[in-house]
Amino acid sequence: MTRWIAVDWGTTALRITLMSGDRPLDTRASGDGMNALTRDAFEPTFISLADDWIEGNIQVFICGMAGARQGWAEAAYRTVPCSPLDGGLLRVETTDPRLDVHIVPGVRQVSPHPDVMRGEETQIAGILRNISDLDGVACLPGTHTKWAHISAGEIVSFRTVMTGELFATISNHSVLRHSLTGHGWDEDTFLSAVSDTLSRPEHLTARLFELRAADLLHGQDAAIGRSILSGLLIGSELAATKPWWLGRDVVLTGSPKTTPAYESALKSQGLTPRILPADEMTLAGLTAAKEHP
Repeated sequence: MTRWIAVDWGTTALRITLMSGDRPLDTRASGDGMNALTRDAFEPTFISLADDWIEGNIQVFICGMAGARQGWAEAAYRTVPCSPLDGGLLRVETTDPRLDVHIVPGVRQVSPHPDVMRGEETQIAGILRNISDLDGVACLPGTHTKWAHISAGEIVSFRTVMTGELFATISNHSVLRHSLTGHGWDEDTFLSAVSDTLSRPEHLTARLFELRAADLLHGQDAAIGRSILSGLLIGSELAATKPWWLGRDVVLTGSPKTTPAYESALKSQGLTPRILPADEMTLAGLTAAKEHP
């Protein structure tokens, strides 16, 4: 099988995979995300990580922030409703003649509310490669979680929620950071907080400060605090995205770190989401991009 390179280029990280057909052979990663690079640094950064994989001419298929305005080359957004790979890929001019580089464009939504995604459309293409008849919702947890309505092979609409970034900001940069150290977890506490803020999302900001007060007055364990914070934020997210998931078939595609919390929260609301690993869906989506006419 012909070898090629799949690339997931995020804001803070770069992940490349040497592929043989649809089979991954090797994967490498670095912290050279878009935020750390100028436009002329993308090609040499890629070559420094992948140079020994490049024998003769090689095709490279990229998703994520390499296609942003500040990226390697801007791959203009496509507008929903559209299939994840509608409109073709952007072919990038390179200095190194060995490289044949293609970037998957992002997707935008103009109404009923403005929204954008880059990289998640490729995961959705991977989901559809696995579940071609999906008529439901793809939930893609992350720094900026996406909820996308999928029907007839198209992204119909989507909603972005900043739950991951809010959790990181609150636990690392707010007054609550003093009460949220460590990595412990309490499932019952988490689900109670999900239920509370799902039914009363207007109490969210007040409930947040309770985490600090409970620590100061009662010595609340940090694991309990972190579980409550996660439950409050995910419960608020579920309240905001109820039209996307209520009564629908949900496919959950996230990392091993984020997926269990979302799965547990959705199950508490009577759903049984199907789980597809994010890294595998990214590779499946880039494989679909490579095969796309």
